[in-house]
Amino acid sequence: MNIVIIAGIPGSGSTTVLNSVLEKVDYININYGDIMLEIAKEQDLVEDRDDMRKLNPEVQKEVQKKAAERIHQLSQKDNIIIDTHCTIKTPKGYLPGLPRWVLEELKPTQFILIEAKPDEILYRRLNDDTRTRDQESYDAIKEHQMTNRSTVMAYSMFTGATVSYVQNSDNGLESAVEQLIESLP
Repeated sequence: MNIVIIAGIPGSGSTTVLNSVLEKVDYININYGDIMLEIAKEQDLVEDRDDMRKLNPEVQKEVQKKAAERIHQLSQKDNIIIDTHCTIKTPKGYLPGLPRWVLEELKPTQFILIEAKPDEILYRRLNDDTRTRDQESYDAIKEHQMTNRSTVMAYSMFTGATVSYVQNSDNGLESAVEQLIESLP
């Protein structure tokens, strides 16, 4: 079976596209953070999600590895889609959303980046009252998407997984859904 990683910067619409795709394909959506929390609770390391970020970094790394192992095991009987971030923009720079130790255990078969034009992402973020999002300039959004493209190719070189790009333009949800479905293994 397959493990497909779906990623996009905040405002790209990756979760919206994925939710529409999941209505039409035989894949199970897994939230990486939920699996990490489940494992940490099983080991009595945390009580809730907020405790996760307080864990020692080495313990977090072990929980990340175990979550990747568990997801990989689930993929033996089901096709899996993971909606996550390729990179995370922090005040100190970009962090990889999928460090090497996660990729080694996860063994993904494909990466799909959901992208949109920077001006569309900017507009979506400004008009989304349901989320608290950092405000970025057009150029910063463009840079983040280019960083994702570079990073996903590095992930691909490391894992041998294929990479696809899906354009999620305004009023183009159905087209993005079709593109994503066509690119699934």
